[in-house]
Amino acid sequence: MNATNPPDSCDGGLFAGTAWHYARYRPGYPAAFYDDLVQRLGLGGTGRLLDLGCGTGQLTLPLAAHVTEAVGVDPEPDMLTEAGRLAQEQAVTNVSWIQGDSADLPHNLGRFTLVTMGRSFHWMDRERVLTALNEMVVDEVGSLIIANDSNLVLPSTSWQQAVADVQRQFLPPDYQHDPPPTVATRQTHQQVLANSAFGQVHRQVYEYTRPWTIEQAIGYLYSTSLPLRRLLGERRSAFEDTVRSTLLAIEPSGYFIEPVVLEVLTATRAPASSPR
Repeated sequence: MNATNPPDSCDGGLFAGTAWHYARYRPGYPAAFYDDLVQRLGLGGTGRLLDLGCGTGQLTLPLAAHVTEAVGVDPEPDMLTEAGRLAQEQAVTNVSWIQGDSADLPHNLGRFTLVTMGRSFHWMDRERVLTALNEMVVDEVGSLIIANDSNLVLPSTSWQQAVADVQRQFLPPDYQHDPPPTVATRQTHQQVLANSAFGQVHRQVYEYTRPWTIEQAIGYLYSTSLPLRRLLGERRSAFEDTVRSTLLAIEPSGYFIEPVVLEVLTATRAPASSPR
């Protein structure tokens, strides 16, 4: 099976039918991010991790080695199936996967020392999630990590713009893709956190480059919340051929570089004030 012929699915929620591509074409996070995180939070193989909107485990699996137990929660069952497959391939045995929605977190998950949200917080009712997490995160030592990086389909280079133009060309003319809920509020993640119980926020930015092949770029397009494969239907082959020819005209080698900016917010509760 190749990148263009995985099983199709159109049932489910926002990312229904994308899990196969998500597991194979969503890029991971750089080693420097994990090294800094482990050092800054003192992750020494203890504590419990909750990864909300875990997808196929891009954050859960690398961090599992630094905690006693990890729990990945995602609303899409296909995402969790792929996450379980990857955990088995990587011999990660201290992770459990739970289907659930961040808007209605199960009450029996217990308490956690670390909660991560990678490329997912913008899809959530942020204030509601933070209120729920206030009851689930261990006092004083508990931390939240929110990680968001550049998006291949938000162009910063000429080749990315060309991909976006081809995608727009093949979409139905009247199609409207709903933006994340955070667009309406206009509040940044940092502002929302500052007004929550986790008001002490540390921001760190990583800048690096990410290589892409044409197959990887097409696979990534099929992993987003835009139901592109379903919208393309019988035009899928024509779309892929157009992406290939367009990109090869820009760079005949078929290899491309994306400049990436990764923002990482570490949020904790403010220290309790000393009694006078």
